[in-house]
Amino acid sequence: MPRDLRGFLNLLEQRGQLRRISALVDSDLEIAEISNRLMKAGGPALLFENVKGSSIPVAVNVMGTVERVCWAMNMQQPAELEDLGKKLALLYQLRPPKKVSQAVELGKALFDVIKAKPMRDLLPPCQQVVLKDDEVDLTQFPMLKVYPGDAGKVLTLGLMITKDPENKTVNVGVYRLQLQSKNTMTVQWLSVRGATRHFRKAAERGQKLEVAIALGVDPLVIMAAATPLPVDLSEWLFAGIYGGAGIHLAKCKTVDLEVPADAEIILEGTITPGETGVDGPAGDHMGYYGGVNEQAPLIRFHCVTHRKNPIYMTTFSGRPPKEDAMMAIALNRIYTPILRQQVTEIVDFFLPMEGLSYKAAIISIDKAYPGQARRAALAFWSALPQFSYTKFVIVVDKEINVRDPRQVMWAVTSKMDPARDVFILPENPFDHLDFATERPGLGSKMGIDATTKIYPESDRKWSEELHPHPDTAELVDRRWAEYGLADLNLADVDPNLFGYDIR
Repeated sequence: MPRDLRGFLNLLEQRGQLRRISALVDSDLEIAEISNRLMKAGGPALLFENVKGSSIPVAVNVMGTVERVCWAMNMQQPAELEDLGKKLALLYQLRPPKKVSQAVELGKALFDVIKAKPMRDLLPPCQQVVLKDDEVDLTQFPMLKVYPGDAGKVLTLGLMITKDPENKTVNVGVYRLQLQSKNTMTVQWLSVRGATRHFRKAAERGQKLEVAIALGVDPLVIMAAATPLPVDLSEWLFAGIYGGAGIHLAKCKTVDLEVPADAEIILEGTITPGETGVDGPAGDHMGYYGGVNEQAPLIRFHCVTHRKNPIYMTTFSGRPPKEDAMMAIALNRIYTPILRQQVTEIVDFFLPMEGLSYKAAIISIDKAYPGQARRAALAFWSALPQFSYTKFVIVVDKEINVRDPRQVMWAVTSKMDPARDVFILPENPFDHLDFATERPGLGSKMGIDATTKIYPESDRKWSEELHPHPDTAELVDRRWAEYGLADLNLADVDPNLFGYDIR
């Protein structure tokens, strides 16, 4: 069975990756300022045990490094995530196996699905305390105000669970909510998200949409909710696949939804079509304040359940590095086999954190014919829904390490001519939070072909790249200690020694 949040925090503490803060702190700006400083330095997770105006401790920066995200996925190294991605790729688009080995691999994956089936918990920890109607008071929770220009306090790391009114398919997503009153919040979501589709269907039927928010869940479940899945696949099932065993679910007290039984806090409510509130401004992942939405859907909460002595787990958005960027780096590894299945010429790809986790992509291809880089870029944009918002795609040869910016910049500057190798697609649907576009929700995309050119892409003969003589390289490897250099670790490179200023 997957751990709960408390188990994961204990694991972090055992490994020296959790700091308990007993000093009195304010959830209004102060916690975010402390957390942001440690986040930028790759520091530990934090548990604030003495928060002004609340008896509930705050856990933040829990997944603030790629290492901790890997631990949440029961793994040690980012490369291991690709093995999980291979398993998911088999399930993402089921195809008849052509070889016995493929049938065996598919059989193993399907057996993992059987093991991952969710289980019902009749005495769930998340319902140790039940508050209904007038007892509901969201202000008791230490929600953060992150930036001075934020309109109010926000909830940022809750799983929103909704159900399709027609086919009853459940969707689990992570959205930002803003506190409006003791029992109401507004939600900020994109039109392509699953909960948004459910709300539109409910509105067409003249029905309220039932909503549950799960706070303080096992981080592994958050990663499952953040994974892009086909519409009809369950995030609960994927959480079980991630964890190697089915997640325990509990039926809500007042709505027809199921939630993680080991969650710290559950909020139950409804969204009435046409009932809205003013949401924003609030700091967002682009590094700016998001605009004001004067008609944001309003959620009315009529029931709160929680564990005894609950922990409030949260995070916040902004210019990277932030926790969402660390999660995106890990998901990048999981996506890779799925992307290779969709676009077979792609060898590897990377979404740099500095590119806001999805605005810029670097893909390497095994180039075999002219025009292939452009084809790969176009295929990438349509491979998975979230890639439709990627603004820049840089295509390099398979020999280039997409995770080494020095190699990528060398390829861009030595292998491309802007007039020939840059192509722009105007008038594409876009992220409304991207202020660089001329019109909200509509922008352009750029593809950059930084691969070696072949005829007829260029008539000019391409010179041979510089490489050391293999015999000499082997000789130096063998004699390295003899030179008296064995104490030097050349794998640990400080970028600041090369003129960068990374702090």
